[in-house]
Amino acid sequence: MFEMTGKAAALREKLLTFMDEHVYPNEAVLKAESPDPDKQWSTPPLLEELKAKAREAGLWNLFLPDPDHGPGLSNLDYAHLCEIMGRSSAAPEVFNCSAPDTGNMETLALYGSDEQKQEWLTPLLAGEIRSCFSMTEPEVASSDATNIQTEIRLDGNEYVVNGRKWWSSGALHDKCEIAIVMGRTDPEADRHKQQSMILVPLDAEGVTVERHLSVFGYDHKPHGHAEINYDNVRVPASNILLGEGRGFEIAQGRLGPGRIHHCMRLVGLAERALEAMCERVSARTAFGKRISDQGSIRQDIARSRCEIDQARLLTMQAAAMMDRHGNKVARREIAMIKVVAPEMACNVIDRAIQAFGAAGVSQDTFLASAYANARSLRLADGPDEVHRNAIARMELKAAAERA
Repeated sequence: MFEMTGKAAALREKLLTFMDEHVYPNEAVLKAESPDPDKQWSTPPLLEELKAKAREAGLWNLFLPDPDHGPGLSNLDYAHLCEIMGRSSAAPEVFNCSAPDTGNMETLALYGSDEQKQEWLTPLLAGEIRSCFSMTEPEVASSDATNIQTEIRLDGNEYVVNGRKWWSSGALHDKCEIAIVMGRTDPEADRHKQQSMILVPLDAEGVTVERHLSVFGYDHKPHGHAEINYDNVRVPASNILLGEGRGFEIAQGRLGPGRIHHCMRLVGLAERALEAMCERVSARTAFGKRISDQGSIRQDIARSRCEIDQARLLTMQAAAMMDRHGNKVARREIAMIKVVAPEMACNVIDRAIQAFGAAGVSQDTFLASAYANARSLRLADGPDEVHRNAIARMELKAAAERA
């Protein structure tokens, strides 16, 4: 069930070996490596070395289904690989498979013009530059994207962009050169035809990165999360993606695969947390017996195993449906995994933290940062409540059709 192809299986073996030989042994070094304070948002040299090795090994751009740009894997095939990469916070960037670049590259591959692909997709695929995605706004409830107020106004042969965005992940990286900005081109159009997406170079006049945003105190260097002000930013009219009023259409094409990626990375992270938990409780004693002999710990381990496998199977089902029928048909399953996987990861990691005691919340394990990451993904790409509401609407509609 949900088996991968031979090509994906071969890549999986190479990926497992690479993780064992290069990623896990260097995690502590990468975490401790501190570049020049003037270059705090630059990729650490060791990470660049690992990226070069991954590319040489053929473990590069694995996420892109387009065979012209990657290995041509299906969503289901890539899901198996994404779980492995998700076990380490450093791994996705090593293989040029980290968000938001993955979503932006998919967007350019699907919807970009030949000129846009040449200028921005080619260097992103090569890992020469990075990108960010500017959608969420601080002044409106951006979980409803029709609320977005950023203005994209046509003026002759240019568009003028005005608005303030935040949680533009990746914008602080010193190699971040381009943003995909979602904004309103026609406030009088149909509700879902008002928004468009446009390419805005970060060095354009009027673009100001206002501040860094931390996640539970974590700075997520070197890419970070930024609040950005777009003040009368002028870009060529040719920078519009697909055309005016196509923003929601692009978002659906972008976010479906992205949610599969997020969820499978979380499955990998939760799996690693459970492994660490089992090792910890088997090696320590309290009140005269091993912690692993405590009934409550065994209950936690059993719950975690059940929840991880449930989330994995549900995500694999969503990926398979996307491959067979497309994102639109699989929208219920995509919404379901986006609720289930982050919540599952939070629960499993929290249990592991509890099993580690004080060490679990310290910098001595990966668990605290893992929890911060998993908790943030209950908000990213739409909060739980939005997805649950969408699932309920589809269930009620199906019930009405059966009546």
